[in-house]
Amino acid sequence: MTPRGAAAATAYGLLTFTAFLWAANAVAGRWAPGHVSPQVITTLRWAIACGLLLPLAGRRFAAEWTVLRPHWLRVTLMGGLGYTVFASLFYAAGAYTSAVNLALFQGAIPVLVILLNRLVYGTRVGTGPALGVALTLCGAALAATHGDLAVLTGLAFNRGDVLIFLGCVLYAGYTILLPTRPKVSGLTFFTAMALAAFVTSLPLLAAEWAAGRAIWPSREGWLMIAFVGLGPSLLSQLSFMRGVELIGPNRAGLFVNLVPIFGAGLAVTLVGERFGLTEAAALALVLGGIACAERLKPAPPPEATGAYSQTRTRRM
Repeated sequence: MTPRGAAAATAYGLLTFTAFLWAANAVAGRWAPGHVSPQVITTLRWAIACGLLLPLAGRRFAAEWTVLRPHWLRVTLMGGLGYTVFASLFYAAGAYTSAVNLALFQGAIPVLVILLNRLVYGTRVGTGPALGVALTLCGAALAATHGDLAVLTGLAFNRGDVLIFLGCVLYAGYTILLPTRPKVSGLTFFTAMALAAFVTSLPLLAAEWAAGRAIWPSREGWLMIAFVGLGPSLLSQLSFMRGVELIGPNRAGLFVNLVPIFGAGLAVTLVGERFGLTEAAALALVLGGIACAERLKPAPPPEATGAYSQTRTRRM
């Protein structure tokens, strides 16, 4: 296998794993109401992630602090908006909108990534990626509507729809900024991001508490927090950052469309929902879209080879 092929294969595995954890997080989020409130789970998940990261990355973080420090505002904004605010909006939206709407808006993240890349960096979109986006969005829509496409014509944009859409825009913005992150190791950068997410979550937690809406975790709530702190907060973000580093934000963003597919699978396993021809067709569309984006992408110009080699050698 060529170096490019090996890097792509690694990225595919990492991004698929990321999508699975995000889908599991959505299942946990549906179980959370009554066991823990949105801001409490947001703050505690990042407290757990920081507690696990600091002993592991403390020395490296301290050694690279002089490189990281000039970028503290960018890191704070990326961690606060891409991690804290997105999670807060996602959990809050679940109280107002349907699971169908949540899935559909999450499926729009790759489109938002491509559009923001076009607006911010002027990145051109080739035929293959455009077709891949279209197919994966069709698959996400089919999974979210369970084959009843008439649902799409009846969508009403309530408060929850607006909240999740804003969250998706913020996460897409975080995604396109990842390739421009400070030149430190991935572990150091993620530790800084997790700390930023935790610190920026505290004012939102205080506001929830002051409003009398904070719910301290029940026993089931603590189990959910332990899972989202280790999986979606820690392992998925490390995997996603590495995947973006290997194949870029546009191609990596397509894998977000696996979230509703994995969500359906977990619902079958954990909740007992059915998996029929509609769900199988949705899975085929999503995987076909990813294949189109990968197989039909334009070949890189010769002068890009050196840049690619430098990217490969930048380890986490």
